[in-house]
Amino acid sequence: MAGFDGGSWSGLDKLRVGRWGEQLTTMALTQRGLDVYLPAVDDRAIDLLVRIESDPVQFAEVQVKTIRLSKPSYLFMRKKHFAIGPNRFLALVVLQEGRPDPEIFIIPSTAWSEPKAPFVSRDFEGLQSEPEFGLTVSRSTLSSLERYRLMRASPFLEQTAPDDGSRNLVATRA
Repeated sequence: MAGFDGGSWSGLDKLRVGRWGEQLTTMALTQRGLDVYLPAVDDRAIDLLVRIESDPVQFAEVQVKTIRLSKPSYLFMRKKHFAIGPNRFLALVVLQEGRPDPEIFIIPSTAWSEPKAPFVSRDFEGLQSEPEFGLTVSRSTLSSLERYRLMRASPFLEQTAPDDGSRNLVATRA
């Protein structure tokens, strides 16, 4: 597998790890029959747009984060760029030493609506840091993310029809 050299992901620098995760996620979603588009400019923290067949057609906005899980990691998205909503998702790509196949988790932004570990929401009132949604990832927290693992043909979105007849995107639980 590309990027995997003799059992170690450490040969990739941080920039390549990120691009590798974006490309892997694009390929995995495309393999499942979804149309995936790459924004020409990434100034709104949207790495992928996924076309959802519906009437009218909808799109899911996906931010991709890739980590090497050699030790516990914390990743975050600035709240001003990662608004909670039914069409916003985090694709988490986890690379583990000695494992050639990465794990992909598609996490709806709504997981941060009322965050419980490993999900966090930080506002940093009175400090310089910008408000953020975060996720602490370790070998022990991976089990709490299992329901978001990318496995199915319709991997992370399904169409629902509310009582008013409109259609919404919602995350499916594996």
